[in-house]
Amino acid sequence: MSEQPSPRRGKSWASSSGVRASMRANRGRDTRPELALRRAVHALGLRYRVSTRPIPTVRRTADLVFPRAKVAVFLDGCFWHGCPEHHTVAVTNAGFWAEKVETNRRRDRDTDRRLREAGWVSVRVWEHRDPLQAAAEVREVIAARRSTARSGVRTAGTASP
Repeated sequence: MSEQPSPRRGKSWASSSGVRASMRANRGRDTRPELALRRAVHALGLRYRVSTRPIPTVRRTADLVFPRAKVAVFLDGCFWHGCPEHHTVAVTNAGFWAEKVETNRRRDRDTDRRLREAGWVSVRVWEHRDPLQAAAEVREVIAARRSTARSGVRTAGTASP
């Protein structure tokens, strides 16, 4: 593998070839915390879609999607999304990483807003959370959505039956 920058993208943002290799090794899906959450949710009898856009026209992918209940679950990494408990400030390229995390947080808020306006509920789970507790929370949200639908109560952004 070449360490030269891509001609399309210009110079690499990585501070060293080691950092670049480490960052490229990060997985976009099927991470250990994500698999643990999926197993826990599945064990509760819930079925879902994986790595799907809740709203096909919006370029935002949720980790777990429950289309009938209109619930989207996002498993947020502590470093990438600025966890208040576990986020660590990068020493090298601190400005770049601070802006990257802030951009991710802004995008998360925008995603939640867009989903809410379309009648969806977003559930955000930090990667450090116990997957069994997070799965129980997901089940509660889905149960609440289902009972609201059965009772005929409409929530903002949902179409009438």
